[in-house]
Amino acid sequence: MAVPTELDGGSVKETAAEEEPRVLEPGAAPFGNFPHYSRFHPPEQRLRLLPPELLRQLFPQSPENGPILGLDVGCNSGDLSVALYKHFLSLPDGETCSDASRELRLLCCDIDPVLVKRAEKECPFPDALTFITLDFMNQRKRKVLLSSFLSQFGRSVFDIGFCMSITMWIHLNHGDHGLWEFLAHLSSLCHYLLVEPQPWKCYRAAARRLRKLGLHDFDHFHSLAIRGDMTNQIVQILTQDHGMELICCFGNTSWDRSLLFFRAKQTIETHPIPESLIERGKEKNRLRF
Repeated sequence: MAVPTELDGGSVKETAAEEEPRVLEPGAAPFGNFPHYSRFHPPEQRLRLLPPELLRQLFPQSPENGPILGLDVGCNSGDLSVALYKHFLSLPDGETCSDASRELRLLCCDIDPVLVKRAEKECPFPDALTFITLDFMNQRKRKVLLSSFLSQFGRSVFDIGFCMSITMWIHLNHGDHGLWEFLAHLSSLCHYLLVEPQPWKCYRAAARRLRKLGLHDFDHFHSLAIRGDMTNQIVQILTQDHGMELICCFGNTSWDRSLLFFRAKQTIETHPIPESLIERGKEKNRLRF
């Protein structure tokens, strides 16, 4: 995610000038708006942990159901969004035109308009992936933009939400209550959630980068009461406070972040979990709570 401001209509030259310091000083991205994020956290590290048949198992297709709807919060420049789309539909490399948009549609949002513009420009599946600039913590704009997308399909919630390495930035910039509120909103909008929390060591590293650059520290960093084992903290908030059920952990990336898969408890009857997924989750779950 990125700085909560919108472009003021500056020229292309001015926009390019804005981006250059962000490349040279990634620590100056207090909302996680790293312009080349996928270079040091490549999508393949997540994809190798996720079963490609996951969505098709959870949501068997029928004409009356319409496409599977996904929400990707904090999509950055869209590299991971595109990779997830191709992975879950088993699309070959180089595929740029497909009827698969009738099977899966993703709404991808980020707070940084520069990154969103780049995502729109470079996306090979413009009919299937929609990129919008949105500060997810802005309740009014969130409601308008997400409802507008969902109403196109006659839906009120998304089938699945993706929250990949976003929780720390929400937490640092909005405090404990902001994190709790963010997870509440997200869980109310999705039948399923795939969450990749950042561990506490990433919080310290982010704060240290700001200090090295002589910038102000995060407003809430020193006052956070929710700290320590952030994976466990996220699980507790979602399961105890927001009506989610932890199905499994798909494993850990090479940078030691867990991929946690949740289901809203009220969807147990309408969206049963395939036995094969349950068994896979038991085998790969490395978490003990």
